[in-house]
Amino acid sequence: MNLTINGQPVAADVAGSATLLELLRDTLALTGTKRACDRGECGACTVHVDGRPIYACLTLAHACEGASVHTIEGLGTPGTPHALQEAFVAEDAAQCGFCTPGQLMAAAALLAENADPSDADVVHALSGNLCRCGTYPKIVRAVRRAAATIRTGANG
Repeated sequence: MNLTINGQPVAADVAGSATLLELLRDTLALTGTKRACDRGECGACTVHVDGRPIYACLTLAHACEGASVHTIEGLGTPGTPHALQEAFVAEDAAQCGFCTPGQLMAAAALLAENADPSDADVVHALSGNLCRCGTYPKIVRAVRRAAATIRTGANG
């Protein structure tokens, strides 16, 4: 199959039953996308397919033929982190960090559609992403902080 991942063309041999999560983690070694529930209940595997946030554990890889997939590895770089990544650090929004990639990808999708989300907008957009450490108030503050940063053109 052929698809684009984080802006790079990728050709891969994938079993018909393989999920996008298996393709990313097991075949392509993009391990930032986390495997947790494998049932679409936690959001740890959230990635973007053609700009929409999806659960990679529920999506067959072959359903992404020709699609553009963005993972946490494509959100920012160590030298130039995305405003969301900086805000999560500044707000101490990541305790254990396991849910953070999925939270960031869901938040990035929200900010692509809504440059000035309310607290309720953030809570709604991230409602499918669980944080077992309970840092939800910090996550909401981080997303709002990143939104403000992006609106001023400082990062994003």
